[in-house]
Amino acid sequence: MSSLSCSMAAWDLSVTVVDLGPDAPPVTLSVTSDLHVGGVILKLVEKTQIKRDWSDHALWWEQKQKWLLRTAWTLEKYEIHADARLLFIPQHKPLRLGLPNGITLRLLASFSSPVFQTVMGICRMLNIRHPEELSLLRPVEEKKKKKDKDSAEEIYDLTEVPLSSASRPCLYNGMPAHFADSPQMEAIYKMLSITQPPPAPEVIAKQYRPASVVDKAHINGRWLDSSRCLMQQGIQENDRVWLRFKYFAFYDIEPKYDVVRLAQLYEQARWAILLEDIDCTEEEMMLFGALQYHISKVSQSEPQLMSTSAAMDDLDSALQSLEVKLEGESSSASEMLENMTAPELNDYLKIFRPKRLTLKGYKQYWFKFQDTSISYFKSKEESIGEPIQQINLKGCEVAPDVNVTASKFLIRLLIPAPEGMNEVYLRCENEQQYAQWMAGCRLASKGKSLADNSFQSEIQSIRSFLAMQKTNAGSHGNAHAADESINTHSLVSPRYHKKYKAKQLTPRILDAYQNVAQLSLTDAVMRFLQIWQALPDFGLSYVVVRFKGSRKDEVLGIAPNRLIRIDLGVGDVVKTWRYNNMKQWNVNWDIRQVAIEFEGNINIAFSCVTADCKIVHEFIGGYIFMSTRSREKSDTLNEELFHKLTGGHEAL
Repeated sequence: MSSLSCSMAAWDLSVTVVDLGPDAPPVTLSVTSDLHVGGVILKLVEKTQIKRDWSDHALWWEQKQKWLLRTAWTLEKYEIHADARLLFIPQHKPLRLGLPNGITLRLLASFSSPVFQTVMGICRMLNIRHPEELSLLRPVEEKKKKKDKDSAEEIYDLTEVPLSSASRPCLYNGMPAHFADSPQMEAIYKMLSITQPPPAPEVIAKQYRPASVVDKAHINGRWLDSSRCLMQQGIQENDRVWLRFKYFAFYDIEPKYDVVRLAQLYEQARWAILLEDIDCTEEEMMLFGALQYHISKVSQSEPQLMSTSAAMDDLDSALQSLEVKLEGESSSASEMLENMTAPELNDYLKIFRPKRLTLKGYKQYWFKFQDTSISYFKSKEESIGEPIQQINLKGCEVAPDVNVTASKFLIRLLIPAPEGMNEVYLRCENEQQYAQWMAGCRLASKGKSLADNSFQSEIQSIRSFLAMQKTNAGSHGNAHAADESINTHSLVSPRYHKKYKAKQLTPRILDAYQNVAQLSLTDAVMRFLQIWQALPDFGLSYVVVRFKGSRKDEVLGIAPNRLIRIDLGVGDVVKTWRYNNMKQWNVNWDIRQVAIEFEGNINIAFSCVTADCKIVHEFIGGYIFMSTRSREKSDTLNEELFHKLTGGHEAL
């Protein structure tokens, strides 16, 4: 017998058809190796004799944990033999999805496409723009009390919503058409797009709260792999996963179109603050408390963040494009002038270097801002000569250390140096001086000079933030008596529950509330997010790693624009590396090690302890992808580039 006729010999392939029920035996088909997958499915459907729409079904190969989605491929090409365990199952199955605002939805998700696409489908259904900023992760278990067993959580069902392939949902009255079908569906959409009332203190206490930076690192081991599907990651039908913002680079937020996106982002930020996932000062906590109180109060009267009628939208966009045109026409000459005369910034400030072994405190010098660096001199008179030192701020970390009531205005600078980070504190005399120098330092750290047109707006936003922290002495006496009953422990993190009684917090939160009481709902939510984004630790995702050649665990912080190395012994940043100085990074998948090369012959390598190195690889590639987005192409998502940057060899 020739080898040709051998290979075309018929053999038995058995396939389990899940729809036939758990006790049904597998269906046996007589096949040849040159039969393509589509032909197998055709034979299978004929043999079951069930009349139904099978278009969403596909074959899943259990031993190899992969879908056979290329229906034109033959069994031989897939290397499938008689011992293959194949399942014939739907590609879209129900999933329980926990949202940042604590609501759980049950919806149909794709179990066969890469998680990146699954998230795109979910975001399309929920009307969340820029799905590339979100991802799915395995949930953290709550501390369960025995008597809690009966309290089944409420689940809102969206499994009837048809899956669409359109890139943008069709809107009706500001919401996707599938939510406008019935009052029940409309109610669910409303729950997605409004902020939740402040949680009861006992609910906050029940949640998992990280006690250290290592605890914060554990959550990042739970992210699902974007380049593999849910089935390949052990996620089963009706399993529970969380949808969260993963990349803290929020692009093009438009309150008008981003109702759900904004509400969920606010909830994620608010829980990060309540559960002490991110550190803030006591003053900032009171302000966050006041904003939450205001937001919850206003959202009872203003039902939704923002959704406007189509006619108003058209008018708005017409006015906007007119504004842009007018600005464009007038700006060229004035911009040229402005660039020629960059604003000058020089003044007496005090400086302190905590790392130097001296007991001397702050010393006053004459400081001068030039381009992206600061120089200082003994006095104004000597500023014509050589400076005592010039500090280049490009790539440094800038953090505020401010207490408005105590008139403390410090700028904390961490300056990259070959051997680690040099820490410098600058002390300003007053708000005005602080706002200018802080704005200058922030711009310089991003490589921008004072001539940049965002300098004035940066000063403005710092000043308005300081104004919100001012306490109005004696003003809370006239706050509404009804407000005295606010449950302040719902508005601050548990650390302050222990430190203060609820009624001690009331005047302080109401005090801060006076400064925000005039804000509209949308403005208050936007302000909350701005202050959250201005916190020194904002946007840091931590992973415990072991650097090559080191014998101890350290923490790597991954931020939108840089990596930071944290020494666990000191709990402090010892080194910063910026992505824009990165020449290349790669992963040795065999030994699970990430290696990165930076300009100036700097090479680092580390293995990951609390997360798979694929997660770190994806974070770095993901942030680089986020920085490539541009306004012209903001409607189309370059999925191929995302996979190129985040996939690694396993995805290919």
